[in-house]
Amino acid sequence: MNAPATLEQSARTARDVFGWDDLLPGQAEAIDAVVSGRDTLVVFPTGAGKSAVYQIAGCELGGVTVVISPLLALQRDQIDSIDAAPDAPAAVALNSRAGAAARATAWAAIEGDEAVYAFLAPEQLANPEVFDRLANADVRLIVVDEAHCVSAWGHDFRPDYARIGDVVDALGHPPVLALTATASAPVRDDIVASLRMREPHLEVRGMDRPEIHMAVRRHEHDADKRRAVLADVQDAGGPALLYVATRKGTETYADELGALGLRAAAYHGAMAQKRRDEVHTAWSAGELDVVVATSAFGMGVDKSDVRLVVHADVTESLDSYAQEIGRAARDGQPARAILHYRAEDFSLRSFFAGGHTKRADIAGVWDVLQRADRPMRAKDIADEGGRSVRAIGRVLNHLVACDLAVSGAEGVSILAKVSAGDAVSAVRERDEAEERIRASRIEIMRGYAETVHCRRRALLEYFGVETPSHCGSCDRCDTGAAAPIDEPAAAADTDGIRIDSTVEHGEFGVGTVMAIEDDRLTVFFADHGYKVLARAAFERGILELGEAA
Repeated sequence: MNAPATLEQSARTARDVFGWDDLLPGQAEAIDAVVSGRDTLVVFPTGAGKSAVYQIAGCELGGVTVVISPLLALQRDQIDSIDAAPDAPAAVALNSRAGAAARATAWAAIEGDEAVYAFLAPEQLANPEVFDRLANADVRLIVVDEAHCVSAWGHDFRPDYARIGDVVDALGHPPVLALTATASAPVRDDIVASLRMREPHLEVRGMDRPEIHMAVRRHEHDADKRRAVLADVQDAGGPALLYVATRKGTETYADELGALGLRAAAYHGAMAQKRRDEVHTAWSAGELDVVVATSAFGMGVDKSDVRLVVHADVTESLDSYAQEIGRAARDGQPARAILHYRAEDFSLRSFFAGGHTKRADIAGVWDVLQRADRPMRAKDIADEGGRSVRAIGRVLNHLVACDLAVSGAEGVSILAKVSAGDAVSAVRERDEAEERIRASRIEIMRGYAETVHCRRRALLEYFGVETPSHCGSCDRCDTGAAAPIDEPAAAADTDGIRIDSTVEHGEFGVGTVMAIEDDRLTVFFADHGYKVLARAAFERGILELGEAA
């Protein structure tokens, strides 16, 4: 169907094709935008039905809906969901785990108009055969799941996402639907730019999760922190997630919780895929009381009755913290989110988040690209120079971001003829900007942990959501430390400044207002990260209100 969808049409498709009684808030609006041909960015919390948007839109558009999704387990869950629907079109996966026969069958279904949904991982877009076959298919919608991965300023940037914008253009720019559970205003802007989205419809819903009580506990000694973490998990009152910073920490805490009689399992990115799948399956089936995990346990986690999310270590940003605690209370029932920290934990997190791209890596990659007579992939360059694919991929992404190279379906080619020294300088400058961003995100996380005001306000203002100063469901409000003011925090503004306002600073350039307090602002600057500035900076002429974006 090519006509614009109506709310009634979408509701009918949801009911008759997928067996859903009702659409959730925001779904119908997003579906209507997509089927009308508009690029659309959807920011819904975990469990709010992001997948339903592309499933219904794809059904109404016909042709092929390409779903770019980073995890094979997540692809499998989504395909299973479509297969279980009463009358949904077919879905297939084009992933590296499938054998040649299975991939051939999947392509035959796509090219024979037997399948509507085609799932693939972002790295597959670098495969010329995959790209060529997609170019010859009737692609009518491109879906980018976990879209925050496309943003260099996001908390989970993945290099393979960087080429999606090029692929979108090469396929003639069918409508693009970007989906994410959490994205601050700067990350949203970066998603739009990176995916080459054209005047996109923005649908942001449900960032406030009042059913999740938020608390932070500070400790002086690591032993005290460990005892408190274990006690919280023992008192979970239902399934629990415990997030830690290191792989070793997952094993240690899982062993200790097991010794206390809980069914606990560790999960981290270095585990064998088979073991990770086993933990994921056991967790989903209710066979575990707690999973102790690094941030690797996240995408694709689909369990509605999580009653507790504990962080034994600080996260690298409020983005990642919000996404991880958002895995609680998907059933709408009360749950808790507790962060434990020591003051020195922030310094440790800053240390591990740092690190520059090596000059030798930059110069080596540039030399290979200059000598190459064809586009080069990270693996090709790594094989030639003896460097890691990860390091090479980082350099290539920087070169593309600096407009020194262009990324296509077959690899990366030089775009600008400059010296190796100039290329090194450009990449290092961008690298340093990214490090400032990382450091500032950690400082924002520190601000959340140490705030004397309402924690929910601190979290939601970071995402550009105006909120009352008193939520009644955090430890600060429990103790009366956050004054109960019913007006939105930004309502006190008297000089035209609001959340998402554009401002210009004499040193830092143009920025976006992220949070407002009586005497200060938190502003995000693209090259300098988050800065807390006194409102008096306006009076001194250091800061000016800019034109709305």
